[in-house]
Amino acid sequence: MAGQRSIFEDVDGAQKPAATPGGVSRDRGRGRGRVRLFIMVLFAMVVVQIAVGGLTRLTDSGLSITEWAPISGAVPPMDGAAWEAELEAYRATTEYQEQNRGMSLEEFKVIYWWEWGHRQWARLIGVVWAAGFGALLATKSVPVGWTGRLVLLGALGGLQGFAGWWMVSSGMAPGMFDVASYRLAVHLVLAFVILALMAWYIMTLARAEAELMTARRDGDRKLGGMATGLLHLSMVQILIGAMVAGIDAGRNFIDWPLMAGAFTPPDMWAIEPWYRNLFENDGTVQFIHRMVGYVLLAFGIGAWVAARRSARVATKRAFDWVMVMMLGQVVLGIVTVMHSSPWYLAIVHQFGAVVLITLIMRARFLARYPLPQSVRGAA
Repeated sequence: MAGQRSIFEDVDGAQKPAATPGGVSRDRGRGRGRVRLFIMVLFAMVVVQIAVGGLTRLTDSGLSITEWAPISGAVPPMDGAAWEAELEAYRATTEYQEQNRGMSLEEFKVIYWWEWGHRQWARLIGVVWAAGFGALLATKSVPVGWTGRLVLLGALGGLQGFAGWWMVSSGMAPGMFDVASYRLAVHLVLAFVILALMAWYIMTLARAEAELMTARRDGDRKLGGMATGLLHLSMVQILIGAMVAGIDAGRNFIDWPLMAGAFTPPDMWAIEPWYRNLFENDGTVQFIHRMVGYVLLAFGIGAWVAARRSARVATKRAFDWVMVMMLGQVVLGIVTVMHSSPWYLAIVHQFGAVVLITLIMRARFLARYPLPQSVRGAA
C-alpha cells in the first residue's frame, strides 16, 4: 500500500519554476515605453511646426505657393523656368498686386522657402507617424486599447493638412490680401488640440495601467473640472489670438490698459453688418482678446486657489507652474502689443501658449490621477 501523500505535495513531483515578479506586465510596459517615445517625437515635431507656421504668417509668406500638391509639392523648383512659373502664379494674387508688386525673384524666394518649409515639415510629420505606427504594429508593441488612439492622431494630422490648404485657399480669392482670419484660427486651434491630446497620452503612458486605476480613486474631480474649464477657455483665447494675428490687430492700439485713450477702441462697430467686426475690425478683435485674457487670468487664479487646498504636493506644484506661466503670458502679451507686435515678441508669445497648454494638461492630469505620496507629503 502506497504511503500517504501530503496535500501540499506536487502530484508529478516536478519542481515548478518560481514566478518572476512583474512578468505579466513586463511586455506591456515595454510597449507603453515605445509608444510614449513615439508620441514624444511627434509632440516635439508639432511644437516646431507651430513655431514655423507662426513665422510663416508673420513674414507674410503663406500665399507664396498657390496650389496644394501633397506629393509633387514636396519637390521645390529646380531651375530658373520653374521659379519663374511659381512667381508668375503668385503675381495673380491680390497680395502681390496690392502689396508686393514689383517683387524680385530673389525676394520671392525668401517667402517661398518659408511656406515650402512649413508644408515640408508637415509632410515629414506624416511620414514619421506612418513609419512609427507601422513599426509599432509590426513589432506588436502597441498596448491594448492604444491602436485607435494612434490612428486618431494620424487622422487629426491629415485633417490639419486639409485645414491648412482650406486656410491658404481663402487668400487666393479676389480682393483678399491675407488668409481669412477665422480659417487661420481653426488651423491653429486644431494644432493645439493635437498637441494637448499628445501631452495627455505621454503622461498616461508614463505610468502603469494599474497605478492609474488606483490613482483615479484618489483624484479630485472638482479640481480636475476646473482644469478642464481652464483648458477650454485657453483654447478660446488661442483662437481669438489667431484672429488678432490674421488681421494684424496687434500692431494697432499700442497703449495699455486703455485703447486709444479709452476703455473701448473707437469705431468698434463701424463695419456693416455688425458681426463682421468680430472678425475684421482690428480694434474689436484686439479688445475681445484683452477681455478674454482678463477672464482667463481670473479663472486661473480661482483654480490656483482651489489647488492650494489639495493635500497632494505634486498637484499643487503643477497648478503653481500654471499660474506662473499664465502671469508670464499676460505680461508678454502686454509688452508685445505695446511694441506693435514685432515678429520676435509675437512668436515668443505664441510659444508661451504652447507651454501654458502643456502645463494645464499636466495640472489636469495630476488632479485626476494624483501621484502617490508619503504621509509627510513627499511624492
